[in-house]
Amino acid sequence: MRMTRRQLLGGIAATGATVTLTSVALASGAEETSGGKGRAKADEPLRLELPRPTGPYPVGVTELHLVDRTRHEPRWTGAAERFRELMAGVWYPAAQGGHAPAAPYMRPRAAAVFGAGAARILKREPGDIDWAGFTTHARTGAPLAPGRTRRPVVLYSPGMYNERTLDTTAVTELASHGYVVITVDPTYEAHAVEFPGGRVVEPSPGLGAIEPPAKRNKAALDVRVADIRFVLDQVVALGHGRAPGRVSRALPQGLAAALDLSRIGMFGHSLGGMTTAEAMRLDRRIRAGVNLDGPLGYDWADPEQLLPVARTGLDRPFLQMGGWLTTADTREPHTHRHSPSWRAMWRNSTGWKRDLWTEAAEHNSFTDYQTVLPGLAERFTLPDGLRNNMIGRVDARRFTASRRAYLTAFFEHHLRGRDQRLFNGPSPRHPDVRFID
Repeated sequence: MRMTRRQLLGGIAATGATVTLTSVALASGAEETSGGKGRAKADEPLRLELPRPTGPYPVGVTELHLVDRTRHEPRWTGAAERFRELMAGVWYPAAQGGHAPAAPYMRPRAAAVFGAGAARILKREPGDIDWAGFTTHARTGAPLAPGRTRRPVVLYSPGMYNERTLDTTAVTELASHGYVVITVDPTYEAHAVEFPGGRVVEPSPGLGAIEPPAKRNKAALDVRVADIRFVLDQVVALGHGRAPGRVSRALPQGLAAALDLSRIGMFGHSLGGMTTAEAMRLDRRIRAGVNLDGPLGYDWADPEQLLPVARTGLDRPFLQMGGWLTTADTREPHTHRHSPSWRAMWRNSTGWKRDLWTEAAEHNSFTDYQTVLPGLAERFTLPDGLRNNMIGRVDARRFTASRRAYLTAFFEHHLRGRDQRLFNGPSPRHPDVRFID
């Protein structure tokens, strides 16, 4: 199978071997079959169960349809006459009980587009997997948890070409611990963004046509950062009692008053990690951030093409969690000891910082694929090399638990001021995670 330009980029890499289920041709290699829990008989579409959140709160979710009337869509989208349009998820601690319906993993038409691409890679029929039917452990429109406590806000940005749903595992975990989490779709870049009324926007060929790759990555990143700053404006407006945009249903009563606008954090995977760092550089409303295996340069293979934030560093808390840095010619641990862009960020940053590395992980171990692929392997025979190429050989359940623990502890420490011993050094409960000094 030949790879198109767009297919080369699952997270973000100029020459890299990063992969996503719907965007990359398969590499050869041995395949493992251990994994998560499926919920289907052999003749029914497979519905996977994501890990249940561990916090004390149930989770609710609603959606925002946002239009930025100060910006038009980028020229590369082919829709430059339209105002910039976004879909965002709002995940929050919910009240106990109630009868709100379970939230789907994806909207149905977006799931159909995503599933068709996944079926080609997995060599399955499109209906074999019910992507919309995954168990999310969240309820659509559930009432907000009662109380006068203001909730810290955390934004999430996915990897390149990925949907905002691709780390529902971490998002619901944070919401279950009392955070309001805002997830943002990158319109005209993600595989499928579904708007109210069923309109689906797929990736624009114009982005993949931009050359060289570093220029393409910068084009995508610049739009992402502007999107995040706009969404932050809408969150602030909501916190002050102003409607942020169209909503799929009435926002939970009390949500606006529950937002703590003085405690805002952000995390992201791959291009989303880059977006987190650059948004923090430009917008001091973001007090703390996490980069999940994202490079901090426009081109992984060219150490001179650093992001501005790698040159300036940050004066606020920043956590980096990495796997392997892979280019056409090299494969090295993705840490500040080996990556030129991470090294520059490390040296130039004056704020709290940690660098955590997992040897057995791969780029998509830092997403829901760490759960999804083992779950698929329990029902289907996956193509050779797919699992190892995407999520490595790390124990799926154990690493998912570790990643959620470190993410939650980070925001507990830096947004809530609760000291976390987890960052004092290696933990026997998380043996896959190494601290890099």
